[in-house]
Amino acid sequence: MSQKIKDVADKLNLSTKELKNKLDDLGFGVKPQARTLEDDIAELILSELSEDEEVAIEGAANVYAEIYDKEADREIIKKQRKKTAGKKEKKDKNKEEEKKVVIEKGTTIDIPAVISVKEFAEKTGLNAAKIIGELMKNGILANINQQIDFDTASIIASDLGLKLKKIRDEASIEDLMSGNLKELLKEDESSDLQTRPPVISIMGHVDHGKTKILDYIRNANVVDSESGGITQHIGAYQVEKNGKKITFLDTPGHEAFTAMRARGAKATDIAILVVAADEGVKPQTVEAINHARDAGIPIIVAINKIDKEAAQPDRVKGELAEHDLQPEDWGGKTIMAPVSAITGEGMDNLLDMILIVAEMEDLKANPSRAAVGTVIESHLDKNLGPVATVLINTGTLKIMDNVVIGSTNGRIKVMKDHNGKNMKTAEPSKPVLIAGLSETPLSGDLLQVVKDEKTARTQAQKIALLKKSEELAGMASKDIISMIVSGKLKTLKLVIKADTKGSLEAILQALDKIKDEEVAIKVIHSGVGNVTEGDVIMASASAGIVLGFHVDVPSQVEKTAERETVDILKYTIIYKLIEDMTKLLAGLIEPEIIEVKLGKAEVRQIFYTSKKEMVIGCKVTNGKVQKKAKARIMRGEELIKEVEIESLKKVKETVEEVKDGNECGIKLKGNYDIQEGDVLEVYKLEKTIRTLE
Repeated sequence: MSQKIKDVADKLNLSTKELKNKLDDLGFGVKPQARTLEDDIAELILSELSEDEEVAIEGAANVYAEIYDKEADREIIKKQRKKTAGKKEKKDKNKEEEKKVVIEKGTTIDIPAVISVKEFAEKTGLNAAKIIGELMKNGILANINQQIDFDTASIIASDLGLKLKKIRDEASIEDLMSGNLKELLKEDESSDLQTRPPVISIMGHVDHGKTKILDYIRNANVVDSESGGITQHIGAYQVEKNGKKITFLDTPGHEAFTAMRARGAKATDIAILVVAADEGVKPQTVEAINHARDAGIPIIVAINKIDKEAAQPDRVKGELAEHDLQPEDWGGKTIMAPVSAITGEGMDNLLDMILIVAEMEDLKANPSRAAVGTVIESHLDKNLGPVATVLINTGTLKIMDNVVIGSTNGRIKVMKDHNGKNMKTAEPSKPVLIAGLSETPLSGDLLQVVKDEKTARTQAQKIALLKKSEELAGMASKDIISMIVSGKLKTLKLVIKADTKGSLEAILQALDKIKDEEVAIKVIHSGVGNVTEGDVIMASASAGIVLGFHVDVPSQVEKTAERETVDILKYTIIYKLIEDMTKLLAGLIEPEIIEVKLGKAEVRQIFYTSKKEMVIGCKVTNGKVQKKAKARIMRGEELIKEVEIESLKKVKETVEEVKDGNECGIKLKGNYDIQEGDVLEVYKLEKTIRTLE
């Protein structure tokens, strides 16, 4: 049996065209020339679009389920007839019966942020009609091709006894480009996190034994076997201590550490500060302390060369205490381990201390997700082409994964560990050498696994285009000022170099007096002497400025500053330096919101009211009334409501403001309890820039 489309449309108070449009939206696919509907379809439409919503939902779901089952049966019969037409029947259960996905209750199913009803049905093994019925019960009218978000799918799944897990979206281009590792490592489920090995950087003054310590730990004499004493290999390696792994960045010195930080990467968990027991604290030692401190990572001090006759560990501890590194055995919090990279004395204790600090830091990552990593170093290999050493920050990197690394993309075709052994997978904190890239990436670039080659190529191209419009490394003073104005920067970081210790102390004391509750100046490094490339790199990594007082800036340093887009400001008068920093810092203060009174208007008449708006006639008795200004409706001393003036009319003309003594019509959004005789106190809010006192 069938019903005329026109009759069904009449019952719903719709035109035939409107009904056909709704049928298309619901996925019934009625032909344009159709004049009738099957009874079951007609009933479904009537139940869905009827005024009794609850009855409609139940009826629609049931009818839809019946239709879906009938259509499925018809399709199966058609397929069977085609297969057996003119042929003898074959008893093959695998071909005659369709296998259905069966999901047990309590099972966790991975789905993307947005999924169609059809795909949801396939993944969960549920009948599509049942899902549509559940959606209707939750007030959502959907067809089989309807896209639903993860939250909606979770509600349906919960009602049906299933648990969903959202497949992680790919990182934004901005996060990849800026090295926003924190955003990339963010996890939705803390239950997915597992303890990972700590990542260690070795820092300190030249010739204090950084490479020797790394060399001893790895049990291979890098210094003697390689020309120039430069650590090569893949740039990182892992060792095992008490059944626990530790990753060492095999690039000693804070230059490599800072180069990565300058690009936004923060791959290191703990810094080992190497200080020679016979030499003590040197200028580069102080630089290393400031680098690690600004990066916000724990410092373990390795007092090296204790085997030498001139070794004085206690003197070294005293010098370090002057830089706020108070030894534990002196009542402080800094672990200081006496070691000898030659004899091996104290090395086991150093590794134990690393594991203790790592345990306190509670380092975790999710090995089950797509990998995110940081490039430690890269080069062009004559056999493999562009290669990079990547430290896996989270997730698991696999052979043949498609990746985007900065403006480079590729597919992982070769993956080796620090021993040259081929790897198929790499877990969090694992350093690996990878090949299969289109170009050589930069140190500090972030790696992210994406779904396919096209996505990797597209993202890399977008990042390349963005890089052309702005410098990635460092930040010029104009950019810092821009961040100050926008309220994104609350601490102004400075690297200060002066001609004498007296001048430096005077500058530091004067800067220390510039204080405010909301803003701060942080001197991340200071010293006596000309500005160096290390000063520039440090300012670049910290988004800061270099200040020079009566010092020179060598041409090579100027080139570095230009490349890193770091400003070096030179001064010869202290008060001018302080004045400029005060002005710059004043821009960091949030604007103060103040109320400016405009005037008063008395309500003389109510012209028009509706649910969404009302128009009142007023006379301005004091000051003025402005369009878009705010107003308090006062009845004597009682506040009735705070409103916003939508528009103003003087006689029949729309105006921006009406002054004292004039009558006007005021339009307000919404409907309020306003009576004749009420007074509107009109005001506006303004931002004022405060200055440091």
